[in-house]
Amino acid sequence: MKKLFLVLIVLPSILIVQMAVANEVKIGVTAPIDASDHASLQRGAKAFINNCLNCHSANYMRYNRLQDIGLTAKQIKDNLLFAGEKVGDTMTVAMNPKDAKKWFGVVPPDLSVEVRARGADWVYAYMRGFYRDETTPTGWNNIVFDKVAMPHVLYELQGEQILNHETHKLELVKPGKLSPSEYNAYIGDLTNYMAFMAEPGKQQRQQLGWWVLLFLGVMLVLARKLKAEYWKDIKKGND
Repeated sequence: MKKLFLVLIVLPSILIVQMAVANEVKIGVTAPIDASDHASLQRGAKAFINNCLNCHSANYMRYNRLQDIGLTAKQIKDNLLFAGEKVGDTMTVAMNPKDAKKWFGVVPPDLSVEVRARGADWVYAYMRGFYRDETTPTGWNNIVFDKVAMPHVLYELQGEQILNHETHKLELVKPGKLSPSEYNAYIGDLTNYMAFMAEPGKQQRQQLGWWVLLFLGVMLVLARKLKAEYWKDIKKGND
């Protein structure tokens, strides 16, 4: 019975680790995540609102949290609100879920915590991994997410890629408005913002954590000195 219990606990952990390793091998890229780069986060927020928020919601994110990355309430209202939303509103979409399922075959997922669910590297690779595939309903496929229902909404920026089945690598056959390096930087900003959106309080929490560690370090020094003084008096008394 104990052996069975151990198997039930250990086996899922092994499978999770193996899946994670396999996923890393398939992705092979590292997302440029930097929560302190407010310029990147602001560009990413603009990219997200202009391109992703048409179909995908972010119901756990409020527009006013963009003030954490250096935007003012006026800048948010003037540049990022287009449908009468208020700065304190959550990032929702007007698309009816039934219509979305009819058009795409599946309701587009909420992207509030997508980076926490899949990882920043996965999102970064996914947004770079679309290629032409005439066997799919949308005419697009993705090297990271096979048979994905989502079309390539940024193809005008990236251009069109095809998959070389011999090398299993993507080849750009029709350039887009951006060069490959410019497009990768654009997606890097978008992924950086999505990482912030998934955990907007992370930077403040980390900064607070350093202050807590500093406080504990000072308290440790004071406690050791206080202990030494107590023991000095005790030794004197024993003598």
